[in-house]
Amino acid sequence: MICLKSKYFKIATGFSIIIAIALFAATINVMSMPGNIKISGSKSEQINFKNNSLKNNFIYKVESNNNEKGLTNKNNSLNISIKLFGIIPVKKMTLSFVPEFKVIPGGQPIGVKINIDGILVVGFADVETGKGWKQSPALAAGINIGDRIVEINGTKVDNCNELSNMINSNKDSILKIKLSNNDGFRTVEVKPLETKNKDEYKIGLWVRDSTAGIGTLTFYYDKTNIFGALGHPISDVDTGIIIPINSGKIYTAKIMAIEQGVRGKPGELKGTFSIEDEIGSIEKNTPSGIYGKFTGKVDKPLYSKPIPIAMQNEIKEGPAKILTSINGNEVKEYDIYIEKLTQQTKPNSKSMIIRITDNELLSKTGGIVQGMSGSPIIQDGKLVGAITHVFVNKPDMGYGIYIEWMLKEAGIDF
Repeated sequence: MICLKSKYFKIATGFSIIIAIALFAATINVMSMPGNIKISGSKSEQINFKNNSLKNNFIYKVESNNNEKGLTNKNNSLNISIKLFGIIPVKKMTLSFVPEFKVIPGGQPIGVKINIDGILVVGFADVETGKGWKQSPALAAGINIGDRIVEINGTKVDNCNELSNMINSNKDSILKIKLSNNDGFRTVEVKPLETKNKDEYKIGLWVRDSTAGIGTLTFYYDKTNIFGALGHPISDVDTGIIIPINSGKIYTAKIMAIEQGVRGKPGELKGTFSIEDEIGSIEKNTPSGIYGKFTGKVDKPLYSKPIPIAMQNEIKEGPAKILTSINGNEVKEYDIYIEKLTQQTKPNSKSMIIRITDNELLSKTGGIVQGMSGSPIIQDGKLVGAITHVFVNKPDMGYGIYIEWMLKEAGIDF
């Protein structure tokens, strides 16, 4: 009898542990939900808990403070509370309807050119003088990689040529260089060195005043001409710093070649564009992409009319499609699978994990490659997000960003 009781005691203890773990996991899952969930659609729509992921089960119960049949109050929102076992309150939430919002999805390649706000310091170099090599005067004066040169002796400098001219015109006189970074402004004094080649002076810096590349257009809002692209920021290749822009342009582009992605080495779409084919101006370079306004003709390759966007809680794990171009400027749909969704309360370029499943795209690119960033993700006829990153060691997989974050960064009120 003693052994039998001990056996039952162990079984009961095991079940208790399992129930406790399930209870803890369910509580964490509920607590991690945002306090305010937006759902896009017409005001006449109603929430039915039977068709929503928030539904009663043996662990927690969902209760509404509004009419149980759905959204009927003037604010077009539904206040709900979630209770463990229908007794212990653990979460209060508000479900809000927002009017259906539509944009035109892109998918076409664009050329991008940005002029940096200031002159970005990306490295240092010793200076060869008539008396041998000397340490970089800029480094000795306390200039750092990532600093931006904005003025010399009170005069604004916008590009590398102006910087070089200012240094050479002042020769070996002390320069007062005004710098900018995330911590604000500061001024340092630097004395140029005369190089081994007479009449040339240097302060020992590697600098950059602009950058250019190929990306993909995500959306176009035809009512205001606002566009969004990339889904991630344009960062300096040497410093990793998000580039602050002085001005920027986008251009029509063509994909000319593909470097396939393989494990450990991201692939790349190689394209070309001409400054004569300008179609828009860039106003923002943000962690969620680049944004601006179209000033030229807008191509609408697959969708000539706007389609609805989906809020993050409307997206589901499962099949979807992307729009992208891997040949010329022809945009095609390709199959993907949304593997995982992340609940987010603020913009982040890694909102979801996606996997390329389209055999044609896999055979030609190996998966996600550089230049595909910004490719729109479509699910159930709605624009849900855009591709942002590739997994270096698994090129058929990568990250995507929720479209609501891109619209928010674009300054679009929806």
